[in-house]
Amino acid sequence: MSRSASPGAAAFRRFGAVGGGTRPVLAVDVGGTKIAAALVAEDGRILRGSSVPTPGGRDADLVADAVVRAVADLDAAGGVAAVGIGSAGPLDVVAGTVSPVNIPAWRGYPIVATLRAAVPGVPVALAGDGQCMALGEYWRGEGEVRALLGMVVSTGVGGGVVLDGRVQTGPTGSAGHIGHITVDPDGPRCPCGGRGCVEVYASGPSMVRWAREQGWTPGSGADGAGLATDARAGDPVARAAFERGARAVAAAIVCAAALVELDEVVLGGGVVNGAADLLLDPIRAGMAAIAGLEFIRRVRVRASTLGAEAGLLGAAALGLEAATREHHAVVA
Repeated sequence: MSRSASPGAAAFRRFGAVGGGTRPVLAVDVGGTKIAAALVAEDGRILRGSSVPTPGGRDADLVADAVVRAVADLDAAGGVAAVGIGSAGPLDVVAGTVSPVNIPAWRGYPIVATLRAAVPGVPVALAGDGQCMALGEYWRGEGEVRALLGMVVSTGVGGGVVLDGRVQTGPTGSAGHIGHITVDPDGPRCPCGGRGCVEVYASGPSMVRWAREQGWTPGSGADGAGLATDARAGDPVARAAFERGARAVAAAIVCAAALVELDEVVLGGGVVNGAADLLLDPIRAGMAAIAGLEFIRRVRVRASTLGAEAGLLGAAALGLEAATREHHAVVA
């Protein structure tokens, strides 16, 4: 059942009513592994999508070219109403810049300006990829909740919190970085500069790296998918890697739930989409082992039912809200 009370849903309805048009919104999701784009109708249907790999290295223009290529592949005949961007962070929504930990080529990169140049004449809105995932799940996910934490477990670990229909962005747009909660002050250094962050235990590359350090010999591929296959086949090191990552995620959820009383946590991203069977039960068990307060123990944890579409839907909602605000300003 979709959540019709969310701001994203309201934006779709309002835009259709007051804007008088049916142009889709362009949603863009920038991650460390791939850059996805989609045209999304005002009722939330994804009309057309494209994706390209995120270039490695430190050439900022190569990554920018990939974003423009993903957008161009959609061939948005007739134009779009707005652009919504979800990006790995940190980011600065005021400046329109992003500095994704897992995209070293971009430090203070002006992504809003890049999309404005590629799609001129329409409003452009920016938020974190985890924030967009959470907003998409709040709008189109299962059941009715007031407080939701979305977690993206993939090349990195990100998140977003939606409270009473509002995604929480913070002063610069960087709220929700649950992947950089410290779960072990004596743990390894994180690419963000911190120590013992969730991301150094639970991201796909981190789990693979730890497993190899412990003597894992890949039997089904040397990436996260291969690690999951070997874990299901009973490889003890591969299973331990997932359990270690799950404990870190569990600790972060307990911390977040203590600070912001949550109804539900929705897990998505490439690692969860490919290995939910290896993570969900250990995460729940990890929470049960350390959570004491009843309101924390009540938090529901589930895997996303929207998959990669959650982030794109959240980005689309951001874009249409921006279009609605602009339309009201013009009418006024």
